[in-house]
Amino acid sequence: MKTGFFETDITPPLGMEKPSSYRKRYGTKYHDPLKVSAAIFDDGKEIVALVGIDSLTCFSAEETALVRTEIEKTCGIPGRNVMIAASHTHTGGPLFGLSEGLYSEMPELVKTLVTRHSTIPDPLYVAWVKRQIISAVQEASRVAIERPCSIGVGREDSVAFNRRFVMKSGRCVTHPGKGNPDIVEPAGPVDPDVTVLSSWNSDGSLAGCVVNFACHGTTLSDDSISADWIYYMRRAIRSVYGPQAGVVFLNGACGDITQVNNLDCYTCDSGEEGAFLVGTRVGAEAIKVMACPEKGDFSPVRSAQKFLTIARRIPSESRMKKSMTLVKEALALNTPFFSSTELTFAKELVIAGWLASVRPKESVEIQAIQIGPAVFFANPSEFFCQLGLDIKKRTPFPFPVVVELANGAVGYVPTTEAFLDSGGGYETVLSSYSNLAPDTGMRIVEESVKLASEFLPGCTPRKEKIEFSGKEWEYGVLGPDLE
Repeated sequence: MKTGFFETDITPPLGMEKPSSYRKRYGTKYHDPLKVSAAIFDDGKEIVALVGIDSLTCFSAEETALVRTEIEKTCGIPGRNVMIAASHTHTGGPLFGLSEGLYSEMPELVKTLVTRHSTIPDPLYVAWVKRQIISAVQEASRVAIERPCSIGVGREDSVAFNRRFVMKSGRCVTHPGKGNPDIVEPAGPVDPDVTVLSSWNSDGSLAGCVVNFACHGTTLSDDSISADWIYYMRRAIRSVYGPQAGVVFLNGACGDITQVNNLDCYTCDSGEEGAFLVGTRVGAEAIKVMACPEKGDFSPVRSAQKFLTIARRIPSESRMKKSMTLVKEALALNTPFFSSTELTFAKELVIAGWLASVRPKESVEIQAIQIGPAVFFANPSEFFCQLGLDIKKRTPFPFPVVVELANGAVGYVPTTEAFLDSGGGYETVLSSYSNLAPDTGMRIVEESVKLASEFLPGCTPRKEKIEFSGKEWEYGVLGPDLE
């Protein structure tokens, strides 16, 4: 199999928007550079590209289609064989938000809420990131040579935690606060898997790897530009395997998973210390994984995709009327929408209501890419962890990998249970970023499993089995000597 790795830079200029909340924020200093990392896998019959970008989300499905078209034109890699996924760093550049193409359709009020009081993508930055993705894939394809691959799964269960909790009231709360005496138990699981697909040069050095782990990129919350803990993960891997090693990060199903342990009142899990801790431990686990598996051929390579049509949730007339009143009063008084939670979500409901009226349904791409014994399942949502585990459990592949925020951005997709009366958490609140039907997660799981059923797992490389020689070790049968 031929493999190739390449990395390009997408660090935005200071002063650009830094999406990570329901309001405008700006990057005022640099912590570390943002990257596009691409990996090519070519078995001689099919070629696939796995691309990781240091960003809160991927850009729109329409922009993704344009990038894929250009890659197909220049590299010969079919667009359906290209996966582009965001790392979900909350300290990235302005790719996130309702696109400029929708502005002309918006009533003036909605346009004001979107463009002046919400995060929006910067057209120049979007165009540059698209170019850098295309360049990364082109160069990875150009430098691809025949190499053996290996794959393994490690376990890191000390740095990522479910942020939703069942409370004594019976309801679920997102981030109830460290030491809250009303916490009963976590409302969902975590996924400790650190899955690493790696490719090796003839001299034994690491050509590159693809790392998958499920955790928000929320350790750094100041105004810096950063890949968050992913920066330290890359640094840890390269400290052992060399600066030339390509590292593609694809985030797992972490819609409800962060580095914050609400059950621990003593540990610092944010800021520089938190970023170093998460990144270094995940990187160290990836290093351990790569030190063990057998190397070999990872054919076949295959790809499949399907587009689901999902209905949006529609706000009630009473809620829409109340939110509209609050929004107009805030605009008249020049009150910042981020000054209260009520105002923030009143603004979001108005935007969501308009979106549902002009785009009542959303097209959601489900993608599956096979590389030998591994299959990468991608969807464009911020996917709850339980849903990702459901996919993994139901596939016959020995190495299932779930990738969220890929090939588009459709917002939160919680479990169906999260929408019950006993559910809750802000991820279920109707907003511009959470507005798809409650059964969306279940549908994504079902269709993902169906896509993978079209594939047959390739062989996992194994060492030759050692047969008993028929003779014990002569030294080993001696003893004991008591005199």
